[in-house]
Amino acid sequence: MRARRLGRTGVHVSSLGFGAAPLGNLYTPLDDHQARGAIDAAWDVGVRYYDTAPHYGLGLSERRLGAALAHRPRAEFTVSTKVGRLLEPHPAPTGSDLAAGGFAVPDTLIRRPDYSRDGVLRSLEGSLTRLGLDRVDIVYVHDPDDHLDIAVEQALPALAALRDQGVIGAVGVGMNAVDPLLRIVAEADVDAVMVAGRWTLLDRTARPLLDACAERGVSVVAAAPFNSGLLSRPRPPDSATFDYGPAPDAVLRRARHLADLCAAHGTVLPHAAVRFPLRAPVVAGVVAGFRSAAEVTSAAHWAATDLTDAAWSDLDAAAEEPSA
Repeated sequence: MRARRLGRTGVHVSSLGFGAAPLGNLYTPLDDHQARGAIDAAWDVGVRYYDTAPHYGLGLSERRLGAALAHRPRAEFTVSTKVGRLLEPHPAPTGSDLAAGGFAVPDTLIRRPDYSRDGVLRSLEGSLTRLGLDRVDIVYVHDPDDHLDIAVEQALPALAALRDQGVIGAVGVGMNAVDPLLRIVAEADVDAVMVAGRWTLLDRTARPLLDACAERGVSVVAAAPFNSGLLSRPRPPDSATFDYGPAPDAVLRRARHLADLCAAHGTVLPHAAVRFPLRAPVVAGVVAGFRSAAEVTSAAHWAATDLTDAAWSDLDAAAEEPSA
């Protein structure tokens, strides 16, 4: 699988990255055997970039990922994790994190936002312990929407110092919103941004961000290419979700129109969804969450197989039409 370099660093990511939020029991439980099977399948098809975070299952994702990669040659894979949420003992656990955090795990821990320099260092230390690694390659500041000033003034400089010391390989920020990322790219020393759900076949609102990153030599990692489920099936059902909620009728109609166009060109909607972000030269890779070996295998095939020019022409034209 093709590897691309992040910014001006020596860190490379495979064109398809393994998003490890499902390993933290996102929404529904996943047993250890299933989790290990998904990671092993990813390795077998050439995926060499794995993204996780303390947020995912209150550390469960990091622990599962680290255990599955423990016997792999360390120089052959890239791991990213995130900072900004410290895990601390829960003073009054309810039994489940599902309602508060969206993960089907016991809520013996809570997430406390901390984007200070000390918080960054503490978070990274905890992640290394859970991963069982002596280093991570990329560290993203995670969703600093309500903490932009301190993220720019403390978290990102702290990570840049670690990068300059050789402790980590690259510095990034991961968010869903485009405007805060534009500010960060303009003001901070970052190598990559991970933008979730905003550079997809259906939602292309990150175009200004891609342009700004290209001007500054910053790489883009496009996460959530299926827009939280809407683009993950050949034809979206009535129950499809978009950006973690029920898909609005107009969005659902547009997605189904894109699905029809894919079928007319001999492919399926999730194929176009995985391939779309990779068309932009500034995009180093696309990261999707996987729960099973079958999901990984399909996505790897789609990532490696382009659509025809005629298919892209029709899909691009449909995506640019005004919403119904």
